[in-house]
Amino acid sequence: MSTIPDITIIGGGIMGLLTARACRLAGAKVTILEQNQIGRESSWAGGGILLPIYPWRHHDAVSKLVIQSLTLYPSLIASIQQSSQIDPEFIQSGMLICKNPDYNDALSWCDTYAIRHTPASSELLNKFTTDYDQPLWLPDIYQARNPRLLKSVYADLVQLGVEFIADSELKSLHISNQRVHAITTSTGDYPIGQIVLTTGSWTGRLWQQLFADQQSTQPKINPVKGQMLLFEAQPDTLDTMVLDDAHYLIPRRDGKILAGSTVEQADFDKSTDPETKAHLTHFAHQLLPALQQFPIIAHWAGLRPGTEQGIPYIAKHPELKNLSINAGHFRNGLTLAPASAELLTDLLFDRPPKLDPTPYQFNAPH
Repeated sequence: MSTIPDITIIGGGIMGLLTARACRLAGAKVTILEQNQIGRESSWAGGGILLPIYPWRHHDAVSKLVIQSLTLYPSLIASIQQSSQIDPEFIQSGMLICKNPDYNDALSWCDTYAIRHTPASSELLNKFTTDYDQPLWLPDIYQARNPRLLKSVYADLVQLGVEFIADSELKSLHISNQRVHAITTSTGDYPIGQIVLTTGSWTGRLWQQLFADQQSTQPKINPVKGQMLLFEAQPDTLDTMVLDDAHYLIPRRDGKILAGSTVEQADFDKSTDPETKAHLTHFAHQLLPALQQFPIIAHWAGLRPGTEQGIPYIAKHPELKNLSINAGHFRNGLTLAPASAELLTDLLFDRPPKLDPTPYQFNAPH
């Protein structure tokens, strides 16, 4: 860094990228520091559904971020696509939810947040093989092809003048008078203005490393592994996202279909295993028999930043005056990123926030 940036963001996933964008558009000089490659962790590994799995089972604090993000996404996509010339494949696929034992809760949530819903047609249901339980069709739900979205946002940020330092691991902070003045990384020491942690699944472990004497404020964020498969299917095989119990299928524009995902407590282990591959394959083949004729071309795992109630931390630190956090979005990072970035930027620039920041503070239940 040739000069001290106004804001240094630690973590180059979707949360860090969109936080950087919001801060840059607010006039700040921004640098993103990432321990690996930009956008290659949880944000890259997920499915890209722009709605939480069974959103009515989530805390209201999550729902408020969801709805605000859905409001922000269309203009965000249009802007970054024009700037980057990379299509994020922001597609209105709709979502079929096959089993809804809490059907009344589902309808109430959809009505409260103005999410259009209809009974699923027999034509739609006949495509799949499962034991339906009050199936629900949400026609307006979008997806984004997350690797392409990340590339598009990255290219847009380069155009905006955001600086990137990849393959640089944060080692320690230089703190005095309740401020962080500089950071030590694997690539050197850098002075800072404001520092924002968008470190996803690594946040809890990093906090223990950086703040051994401040465990009372430690964000309770832990890694939760999820494994996925990718089928080399044809474009006319599936045209809607479908959720059945804990798993889902997501069709891409080129015909490829994702099958996912698992929820595993495996610390920082990102390995895949044949048992899970067999389980997800059986699910996909059973739900959509047409997939049996297509090969599996990829099997991977990612680490999601889990919190006890699924509520992220989006807040200024209560003691260190120039430290903030935007992390802990569990399976919903892509879904919640626009609103989360906007909220943190509102707090950093002392703007009236669009959402009540109370549920996302350090001392709030998460």
